[in-house]
Amino acid sequence: MAEKFYITAAIPYVNSRPHLGHALELVQADVVARWARLAGREVYFLSGADEHGAKIVRAAEASGKPVQEFVDENSDEFRRLIKELGISTSDFIRTSDEKRHFPGVQALWRRLDEAGDIYKKSYRGLYCVGHEAFVTQKDLVNGKCADHGAEPEVIEEENYFFRLSKYGTQIQEAIESGGMKIYPEGRRNEILSFIKEGLEDVSFSRPSKDISWGIPVPGDASQTMYVWCDALSNYITALGFGGTNDSKFKKFWPADLQVIGKDILRFHAAIWPGMLLSAGLELPKALLVHGFIHSGGQKMSKTLGNVVDPFEIIERHGSDAVRYYLLREIPTFEDGDFTEERFLEAYNSDLANGLGNYVSRVAKMIENYFGGELSKPSDETLKEVPIAGSLFSDFVGKEIWPAYRREMGGFNFKFALDSVWRALKEFDGYVQTYEPFKLIKTDKEKTKAVLWNLASGALTIAWMIEPFMPDTSKKIFDIFGVAKEGGTEWGEVKVSLKEPLFPRKDQA
Repeated sequence: MAEKFYITAAIPYVNSRPHLGHALELVQADVVARWARLAGREVYFLSGADEHGAKIVRAAEASGKPVQEFVDENSDEFRRLIKELGISTSDFIRTSDEKRHFPGVQALWRRLDEAGDIYKKSYRGLYCVGHEAFVTQKDLVNGKCADHGAEPEVIEEENYFFRLSKYGTQIQEAIESGGMKIYPEGRRNEILSFIKEGLEDVSFSRPSKDISWGIPVPGDASQTMYVWCDALSNYITALGFGGTNDSKFKKFWPADLQVIGKDILRFHAAIWPGMLLSAGLELPKALLVHGFIHSGGQKMSKTLGNVVDPFEIIERHGSDAVRYYLLREIPTFEDGDFTEERFLEAYNSDLANGLGNYVSRVAKMIENYFGGELSKPSDETLKEVPIAGSLFSDFVGKEIWPAYRREMGGFNFKFALDSVWRALKEFDGYVQTYEPFKLIKTDKEKTKAVLWNLASGALTIAWMIEPFMPDTSKKIFDIFGVAKEGGTEWGEVKVSLKEPLFPRKDQA
């Protein structure tokens, strides 16, 4: 039986259409999911939409649409983004889904209540509508939310609270022991520092007169569940927790990896684990915390007019080119930047002139010199055309693959792709060393061995980029007539060269 692997992306808040930052998280999670499948694991990959709250209602009112129609349209846009980026999700959960989501959320609330961790009290605090969360003075900069640039509202009301303070020590121990890993180390240290200051109980509901668009608190219709129990629980309700069939939950929980942005670290590494501990459920095994993508050196903002539409870029350049940029030019754990100029520079340099040119050049030489077909040469002949002092296969197996696997194991996607392009540089150098376009005039067998190695280099790259650029990977396998299902050993190649992988583009 295959080992299970459950991976989740954070569910985006659908008060507006997707931007490039949403695409970044999706492609990062997709790389991990595809890599796990290549390793033979049974993968369940979840995405979805966070559809409740005051900000949703206000956005719907501003658009002149009923709330349900508004969230339906925006959720469809996020599903379209998943499709156009080639994201290999298994499921998409919506928090407004009364059949799939509501029962599990209410079941979780009851568990927390039965554990004695839900209580009601009057509360006066600062509420940031942008975050849909209460904040404290220390979260503000000059009296305003650092992320949204607006002063929070002062709200006094009676809410239900969750005893998060009760679980601080257990959460700290889980993180420090590695029971719940957090990548990168800096984010692990950040959340540990926050926990050690002492976790406070959190507001867990809002009066339904103020927020009617949401899930009612069990047994108290005057209160609507707050974002914590509603949105965070999607990771288990999608698996059937609290429903009539929880077989998926029993099979796939706990999550093996939850992919989140740095802005929601506290929610996922403090509040969510506290809820799970209260409910008697296992904690996620790991969290991957990524940075943000900026536009022209500034945070994307509608006010600044620098929000990047992912659909427009995909339409003009293709999904794999967009995936490549997001995964190589944006370090996994740091902030990165997008500009049209830099995108085109990377496209032309790395994809058109780099990978695309290499594959085309090798395929054309096989087509011109050997009628498009090559069978594997003898070991003796292959020994005559080494690379870096080694057999080509040994160089790939002992130098290239280990470096790649090391970076993939640490979720360092940029560095994994760096290792692929270092390999491509070596393969390009191999062409210059043996010059098959000249060698064919004097030694056909040796030329055959050189081209066999070069084709093997292209297929090795196809394997390595499959999690990153799945369409391009498939095209390379097709060009050389090799079935990916056959593994990393092949006995012959049959070239069928069509259009270029990446046609060169002019600067806008």
